Amino acid sequence: MQTMYEKMETAELDAAIAQLEAEVAEVKAKGLALDMARGKPSPAQVDISRPMLDILSSTADLTDEGVDCSNYGCFEGIPSARRLAGEFLGVPAEQTIVLGSSSLNIMQSVLIHYWEKGVPGHTPWSKLDHVKFLCPAPGYDRHFGITQDLGIENVPVRMTETGPDMDEVERLVAADDSIKGMFCVPKYSNPTGITYSEETVRRLATMKAAPDFRIVWDNAYAVHDLTDEPDVLANVFDFAREAGTEDRILAVASTSKITFPGAGIAFFGSSPANVAEVASTLKVGLISADKLNQLRHARFLPTLEAVRAHMRKHAEFLRPRFACVEEKLEQGLAGTGCGSWSHPNGGYFVSFDGPEGTAKRVGALCAEMGVKLTPAGATWPGGHDPYDSNIRIAPTYPSVEELSAALDVLVLAVKLASAEVARAARA
Repeated sequence: MQTMYEKMETAELDAAIAQLEAEVAEVKAKGLALDMARGKPSPAQVDISRPMLDILSSTADLTDEGVDCSNYGCFEGIPSARRLAGEFLGVPAEQTIVLGSSSLNIMQSVLIHYWEKGVPGHTPWSKLDHVKFLCPAPGYDRHFGITQDLGIENVPVRMTETGPDMDEVERLVAADDSIKGMFCVPKYSNPTGITYSEETVRRLATMKAAPDFRIVWDNAYAVHDLTDEPDVLANVFDFAREAGTEDRILAVASTSKITFPGAGIAFFGSSPANVAEVASTLKVGLISADKLNQLRHARFLPTLEAVRAHMRKHAEFLRPRFACVEEKLEQGLAGTGCGSWSHPNGGYFVSFDGPEGTAKRVGALCAEMGVKLTPAGATWPGGHDPYDSNIRIAPTYPSVEELSAALDVLVLAVKLASAEVARAARA
């Protein structure tokens, strides 16, 4: 699809660029300092969870179904927190471990475990000539960083409207046993907002793959719905149990964007064999996680329905921000051919695609005008977007007014970058 600038005569294009450059200069003079770089909840959202801090006092009962939360022990997590973890992850409570605040840390620990020791009965990944991981892209930069740090080759796989391109995924894993795993954010994917279809979930659980192939099932946005008709994600463990591949699935989630970022509780869930085997290694360096924090969370959010009620409060803050993104992009770019964007029903991001060869330039222009974006390329392994087109918009932290101003800057930058690309093509 051609952009409006590619359709212009040369003189008209030159005039349009001059006008856009003048508008950029005007914005620079305002001295803006706005941040749309990372998906953080706003301070008002964080305040929703403040009542949880009053649950444990010096006179509170610090036991949970016979477990003394004020002392050592109960490595796997307190019973009430494990039940909540099971509801999040779609497995029985006994197939969960509740740890610290970071699901990312759990993922890293488990993958390091396989790197050093191997999946039981198989060679440690570090001893193999080559190890690869599939990375749906656009995707989550911190996922890619874990495997890159270990020296694993990240292989991008294109995202579609139903999840990763499963024809490509199945072709790759069936033909190459050096592919040992895959990252998935199955509900409201980061950054596209896509929820995997039931067919995609089934194919991931049942496809032919190396026996030590593992899927990191990061259900980070399991309850982060924006509407009263949320996306529904199929339970991958249902398909995996039926196919005998339950060991393949390494599920994680946390409450970091539900209660307090960096101070929530994080969950791991998998097959009984995986849970026992991973626990045997993690126990070497951890006697037990913070059970008082688990107790606070379990009493504040005792069931998944309580979590959903809590998340409806979050949605009241998030809906106007996502509506602002839709409105500003529609007003500024609809009909120009200069961009397309996702329309998620939940999660924390909007994925924007400009013309090929513009994302880095858009990021630089926004920085010059006082708006910080996630670095161009971050949504692809190694920070290399082969199309230089994708930008992750994180609308949650700024106020609506700040977000509106930042999006005006983004639209202006996209237009100028698109016009410059059109002019360069004529040189």
